[in-house]
Amino acid sequence: MSNDEFRAALSRLAAGVVLVTAQEPPLDEHGRGEDVGMTATAFMSVSLDPPLVMVSLRNDSRMDDLLAEQPLWAVSVLTGGQRQVAARFAMKNRISDRLLFEDVPCTRGPISRAPLVDGALATLECRTEQRVPAGDHMLVIGRVLSAELPHPEGEPLTYFKGRYRLLG
Repeated sequence: MSNDEFRAALSRLAAGVVLVTAQEPPLDEHGRGEDVGMTATAFMSVSLDPPLVMVSLRNDSRMDDLLAEQPLWAVSVLTGGQRQVAARFAMKNRISDRLLFEDVPCTRGPISRAPLVDGALATLECRTEQRVPAGDHMLVIGRVLSAELPHPEGEPLTYFKGRYRLLG
């Protein structure tokens, strides 16, 4: 089986779209670390008791490197109207994360200090419990420390056959 065959087969599985965010530790005691974000479709609930979620990160990606040292992170479950946010943070060879966040309305999570996208269907703040190597990815399992429903009536953004889509 080729990588293309594998990718084509799994593109037939619809997935929800989330923005995973974290704040880099400050360089000194007077500063604030830079915000980092990435779009993910490989995100899922793992356990209700304790409340655990999992995100799959490409090895050696900026988010993988950051979450190896920063245990606190956040997730915003995106709505259909937030397609541009998803596309922006999924770009390869993109500009700095600081510029990507510049015009995305966010609220800082009280626990993680990570950006939470305003108007998201749901937001979670997490602390890494376990990191599991899996091929060319790292599975990061996080304990959910808080969960909010800022925009619970919206339609979710999904990813299917290589494109962002709406349900219905």
